[in-house]
Amino acid sequence: MNNYQELAQNLIKRAEDFHPPNEQRERALLTLATYIKEKRTAGQTIQLNFICTHNSRRSHMGQVMAQVLAAYYTLGDFASFSGGTEATAFHPHAVQALRSLGVDIRQLDQSDNPRYEIVTGPLSSITFSKKFSDPPNPRENFAAIMVCSSADAGCPFVPGAEKRISLPFTDPKESDGSGQEETVYRARALEIGTELAWVFAQALK
Repeated sequence: MNNYQELAQNLIKRAEDFHPPNEQRERALLTLATYIKEKRTAGQTIQLNFICTHNSRRSHMGQVMAQVLAAYYTLGDFASFSGGTEATAFHPHAVQALRSLGVDIRQLDQSDNPRYEIVTGPLSSITFSKKFSDPPNPRENFAAIMVCSSADAGCPFVPGAEKRISLPFTDPKESDGSGQEETVYRARALEIGTELAWVFAQALK
């Protein structure tokens, strides 16, 4: 069994004990689940774009965890993306947290904003920090998932999105310089992955 499969199974098991904390959160998660289910039923490409301010932490975690789960479930015509309201870089703490969970992340260059290849069995993608509207992100026929409050407030409208879903998570950046980065970033990646595993479980019923 590949590492991404073990990670997916762990997320799915964690999701069995997950309950949305409030009605608003549950509504957002179910909206995403319905979107995935409807696209799959119609035989259409499922495209998810995870958006936060800097496209450095939470948005990449969402992109990667969604790809892990889609690969495990062999959804086929699926692609996940990430973007920000501005571009910075895929933060090293986020990269390390995902690697520590078993994700195959290969750095492709040494620039200030390096590109990475994410390999999860049948699915692979290239990711780096970019604005949500920059290539290779889709321009139409996708769901925009707003994973931070500032991007959610700053982008009330995402051009080309069929669905815009507010699903904010606490920024692991708050731990930077504390000595707790490894624990906090890993916990945030698992939190995001667990909620997405719950979404996929609803979508595939």
